Amino acid sequence: MTKTSTWKIRSEETWYDIRREWERGETGASLALRYQVGLSNLWRRRAAEGWRRLQAYEQDPEPEPVEGWVRYAARRKIEFEERLGDARDLAECLVEAMKDERLMRAPHWHIPWLYHWRAEHLGEEAAARDRARAVEAGYPWAESFWREDGSLMPLGWMDQEMARLHPKELREALGAPEGVEV
Repeated sequence: MTKTSTWKIRSEETWYDIRREWERGETGASLALRYQVGLSNLWRRRAAEGWRRLQAYEQDPEPEPVEGWVRYAARRKIEFEERLGDARDLAECLVEAMKDERLMRAPHWHIPWLYHWRAEHLGEEAAARDRARAVEAGYPWAESFWREDGSLMPLGWMDQEMARLHPKELREALGAPEGVEV
């Protein structure tokens, strides 16, 4: 069985309409979809015939997404609402953690940032209290987050240390199966 291709030949009137609308600013992708012509054919014809945008449309407008603007906007709105919900959940978590000076309610991955924020905004006294409380509570990071002079290590270093101290939780957060090195 051989596959035969069918050629779609468009009339000169159709190509005239396509050219006119492209020159007025419509995107090639949207015209190719609407008139069912190949995008490469549209570009080839445009180059061969020297099509030019009208003065008002010197720059191409933003290309229309494949799914169309309505579906694109709806999808982006859902994505935005999900990000907004995640950000609000995180903000609530951090507010609760900030109220609790012992940082007992904070997820492991936020603790380095919370110590860093508290030291930066509340000063050396808060950092010294945080260190003393961490030692008192027996946290595994109590001695590694602070230098001998009481200053905090860099935030990136503390993040790496937290990941080293809690590999199982990191694997779960990443969705990696047991036995996978992360």
